Formats: sequence, structure tokens, C-alpha cells
Amino acid sequence: MISCPCIQNSMLMAKKAIKTSINISATPEMVWGVLTDFESYGEWNPFLKSISGEIREGNKIQVNAGGMKFSPEVLVFKENTEFRWIGKLLFKGIFDGEHSFEIIDNKDGTVTFKHEEEFNGILVGMFSKKLDTETRSGFEQMNLKLKERAESKNQA
Repeated sequence: MISCPCIQNSMLMAKKAIKTSINISATPEMVWGVLTDFESYGEWNPFLKSISGEIREGNKIQVNAGGMKFSPEVLVFKENTEFRWIGKLLFKGIFDGEHSFEIIDNKDGTVTFKHEEEFNGILVGMFSKKLDTETRSGFEQMNLKLKERAESKNQA
């Protein structure tokens, strides 16, 4: 049997990552409190309109990100530190995304909030431009609003 690498290579999955971060003048507990107050997302979050369900590792939750609704699985939910999930379009390998929020205590009254997603799948290349523009912009807008909300609560 003859194998043609050109056919196998065309089936390779594309990969893409969006990595954003912002410094916030608040404690990890304050930032975590805002990040996980899912019922208030409609008041301040321009990117994630809602998150619902029992937020626990291994559970499926419901996420509405700018009109796109999906049910990812929670991978990590570590208080004051990290929240991460993995979602997929239809089934694994088409368009998968591992979304993460990480709060790093800078030990000086500030935190670094990292907001990232790694995409994998055969359709990632087709959506690459949209990910670079709209999705990255959504992450950055959410980061700024999270900063504003956490810092205003920190000063109250």
C-alpha cells in the first residue's frame, strides 16, 4: 500500500492562539469575585453575555459569547486563580477552543489577568482573520471592563 503524505498533510488540524493580559489594581479575590459573578455579566461584560450552569470541574455549562451559544466542559475552576473550559463545534476536531482566565497575584496590590484561548481543528484556518480581529477585540474589551469594575469595587 502506498501512502501519500500530501493527502495526510492536508488533513492536519490548524492551530491558533489568542493571548491577552491586563494589570488590575485589585486583589485576586476582588477580581475573582467580579469574574465569577455570572449573573452580573449583562451589566458590564461586552464579550461574554452570560455563563450559567453548575460551574464545577467536569460539568458542562452554557455560555453566550456575543450571540454564539455553546456548552463547554469546565476543565479548571480554582478559586481566585484560574477558570478554564473546552468547547467544540459539533464534534472534536472541527473547531475546538480551550478558553482560560488566569489571575496572577503580583504581591503588590495588583494582579495580572490573563485571558487566552487556544483553537484547534480543521476549520480554524477559515476563521483565522475573524479570530485575529473580532475575537481578540472582544477579549480586550472584556479585560478593560473587568479592570474598571474590579478597581471601582476595590476603591469602594
